[in-house]
Amino acid sequence: MSSNNRMFDIRKPLSKKHKHRLIVLSFIIPLLLWFAVSNLPFLWHPMVKITDTGSVAYFKKEMLIKKEVFKIENERMKSRGLKLAQGEPSNPIYLPAPQDVVTSLYKAFTTPPRRTGEPWLHESLFHSIKIIFWGFFLSSMIGVPLGILCGTFSFFKHLTEPFIEFFRYLPAPVFGALAVAILGINDGPKIAIIIIGTFFQQVLVISNTTRNIDVSLIEAAQTLGAKRWATLRTIIIPGILPYIYKDMRILLGWAWTYLVVAEVIGTSTGITWFINQQAKYRNFEYVYASILIIGIVGLLSDQILAYLGNKLFYWQHLQQDKKENERTTTTKLQRAKSKS
Repeated sequence: MSSNNRMFDIRKPLSKKHKHRLIVLSFIIPLLLWFAVSNLPFLWHPMVKITDTGSVAYFKKEMLIKKEVFKIENERMKSRGLKLAQGEPSNPIYLPAPQDVVTSLYKAFTTPPRRTGEPWLHESLFHSIKIIFWGFFLSSMIGVPLGILCGTFSFFKHLTEPFIEFFRYLPAPVFGALAVAILGINDGPKIAIIIIGTFFQQVLVISNTTRNIDVSLIEAAQTLGAKRWATLRTIIIPGILPYIYKDMRILLGWAWTYLVVAEVIGTSTGITWFINQQAKYRNFEYVYASILIIGIVGLLSDQILAYLGNKLFYWQHLQQDKKENERTTTTKLQRAKSKS
């Protein structure tokens, strides 16, 4: 069987070379599609950018006109014997080319804001990161311990999880007005929305992870005379810590999804304000650049956390490598046996 066919084996690990290639392709393919749609007229260019207004009174240079309107106006000018307008195929203003977005991403960090006193992109981004940090930190301070208790003791599970199951279906943004009334119009209600949006999911996810610990480890500790809290402290928490760390990485993404909603509550601030402001100016290349920078910051932070996780919980990584090597050895032996 060729190596390409083995890439599609069910639940079989890929080689590092194939993994790296696919990771690069996962970014290159969308970028190539975006570049093609933005720069190749035969794919999708529903507008015409005016290069010569001709005799059409309301046309202006660099103006974007729908192809149908451009055609109708030129036919009207032709029937009157007047000068025809000239233009080139173009996409709508809300779909800038990727090269323009990259240029705008650089300019956003180097060009002063249009109005004096308006925050730069990096200032808006830093403000949003602070909102995310405090919201997720405060949520985790209560959510993680409560989740562990719910996953360990039936008492806490039945005392809290029924209400949490009910409350998690309530959309966090509906509490915006209450958050403003209680906490004011500045950052308080924004942090509160992040907390509401992540806390209840956090408790349920952590409690489910805690329940997945190997029961035999708990039974062994109890057989040796370990008390409840000693078992929790020495067996359960160390056993689930690597998995909780992974859960927290995923849950941090939830906090980012609530950011846009949170930042329009009270006074509009942060990266959301910057995006809305650039949209008002019709600088859509800056809008795309701001959205991309959110993704870049999120991806970088996740990769940093993954790297730290591999260092902190190195034994788990070694166990995974051992299992993968065992599977690879078994597969090779099976192939050799089938050939013989």
